[in-house]
Amino acid sequence: MLTSVQTGLLRVLADPLRMQIITLLARETLCTTHLVAETGARQTNLSNHMKVLREAGVVDTEPCGRFTYYRLRPEVIEELSDVLGDLAATARQTAETGRRRSC
Repeated sequence: MLTSVQTGLLRVLADPLRMQIITLLARETLCTTHLVAETGARQTNLSNHMKVLREAGVVDTEPCGRFTYYRLRPEVIEELSDVLGDLAATARQTAETGRRRSC
């Protein structure tokens, strides 16, 4: 069963730009300048999305001079993946057994 935190995380990841950011950060640690160049988003828009990802615990920040680097926290994605995998396995088992509640 999904917790309220995991449900909130799904909402955070449902945004296409945030998913693009997550995909980029899975490959390497990037600063805002890199993310703006890669996504084509405006800096203020990107900063707002990064705030959402930080508050959801999806990314960590690392200050480096006047820049802030962002790093994906893989354990957060793995935990959500495990929960969704369990849900899929339950659904598969239900489909195979034909389990159904009578009306």
